[in-house]
Amino acid sequence: MPDDLQTSCVIAGAGPAGLMLGLLLARAGVDVVVVEKHGDFLRDFRGDTIHPSTLEVVHELGLLDEFLALPHTKAPKLSAEIGGRSVTIADFSRLPVKSRFIAFMPQWDFLNFLAGKAGDYPSFRLVMQAKVTDLVKEAGRVGGLVVDTAEGPLTIRSQLVIGADGRNSIVREKAGLHVENFGVPSEVLWMKLGRQPGDPAEAMGHGGPRQGLVLLDRGAYWQCGYVVRRGTYAQIRASGIEAFRQMVNEISPLPPERTREIKSFEDVSLLTVRIDRLTRWWGPGVLCIGDAAHAMSPIGGVGVNLAIQDAVATANILATRLRDGTLSDADLAAVEKRRAFPTKATQKLQLMMRSSRRNDQGIDEKRKGPPAFIRGIARWPILSHLAGRLIGLGFRMEHVRLR
Repeated sequence: MPDDLQTSCVIAGAGPAGLMLGLLLARAGVDVVVVEKHGDFLRDFRGDTIHPSTLEVVHELGLLDEFLALPHTKAPKLSAEIGGRSVTIADFSRLPVKSRFIAFMPQWDFLNFLAGKAGDYPSFRLVMQAKVTDLVKEAGRVGGLVVDTAEGPLTIRSQLVIGADGRNSIVREKAGLHVENFGVPSEVLWMKLGRQPGDPAEAMGHGGPRQGLVLLDRGAYWQCGYVVRRGTYAQIRASGIEAFRQMVNEISPLPPERTREIKSFEDVSLLTVRIDRLTRWWGPGVLCIGDAAHAMSPIGGVGVNLAIQDAVATANILATRLRDGTLSDADLAAVEKRRAFPTKATQKLQLMMRSSRRNDQGIDEKRKGPPAFIRGIARWPILSHLAGRLIGLGFRMEHVRLR
């Protein structure tokens, strides 16, 4: 590999946003390089939900049948257990799209699929094991990336640098973009439990007196998310694995013996819930999208799909400019303007959903039952279709433009 590459656009991060944008730009004839710090896509407990809005993008690319041939499970609705009763909290059956369901698929399969399709275009390059260390800055503008690869340092010069490198983005840090944080006092403990005959027939959540448990159907196993107050994980660990199993059993709809599959805390992954966003998504020569621009709560699993929508909007607005070499700062501002409303609206809704339940954080005896929004849907089932639209499509769904 040479010490220096030249391209029209370099994207940091081969996650859903980075690879989808790389595919769309290459499809439009833009020379694009995507860099990824890891050597593969195998990460446990990444966002594995593919929402109807993302499936519609795949459909518009003419790839849906091939994509859905990959192993996955379908959830035409999401349910929650309240007082021993299953309640539909999100119904996707009336959405105006081709696929009216959430597909649960390992994210590495999704990313491998996108990388493979992007690789069909000669203008696309994917560089793995390439860790971003700095930005190239020239005359007050960002002009590329500096990365460490297995073969040594590499400088990639470009018209535009895209930061799609997640909530701990090096690109936004090096670009000096300011992050506004919104406190969300919770954490999620992820684990796997085997799926067996007689288990619930669909993905669901369970609202308990002090926490919630989410079960995502992954075919052979359940991906379980156990929600706790922020800062309590150390205390939970100190109590021992048996005490933790008992905590899960108190609210799990699965037989108690199932938690014996959690052998130790090595089988548990901690995700700290964080909601933040950049006060400005761009600077001269650089733009952030996805989690690098706005970290989301895992509520509704919308983070991945918002990132995909960012990528589609970015390609729609910037592809021609990048191909023709006429990119301006106004174009970068146009991407933020297009995606700011759905980002802010989604985060506002997530904060409202948390505060409706957690405004009594310090008083355990008052923290009983599921969040208020779930209780409202249980009372007025028609609201499940509204929830299905917000979760499935978001506040602004983007469409792939014809080339």
